[in-house]
Amino acid sequence: MSNNEYLTSISMKIIWHSGNARTKANKALDELAEHKFDRAKELMEEARNEIILAHQAQTKIIQEEASGEHYEPSLLFSHAQDTLMTIMSELNITEKLIMLFETLENKR
Repeated sequence: MSNNEYLTSISMKIIWHSGNARTKANKALDELAEHKFDRAKELMEEARNEIILAHQAQTKIIQEEASGEHYEPSLLFSHAQDTLMTIMSELNITEKLIMLFETLENKR
């Protein structure tokens, strides 16, 4: 497999796992709307597991480049990194929303 094919494969892996994480986070928000806090937290744990896989794939490329491996600039890899960072932010906000709504529910 060429470096370009390898980078494309890793990029798609990052996008795939990041997208799975976003889907889980969106489902967690749906559960939150129904006041199902435990299920929302379970979904967020699944989302975090997906984002870890995406982040590990990105880190592998970065470490390889730091060790001297050369990759041509790739729009797809840039997109994958952007997707990962965006969804990581979404997960953080979703987790904060779950905590906030659970706190409000417990104060009733």
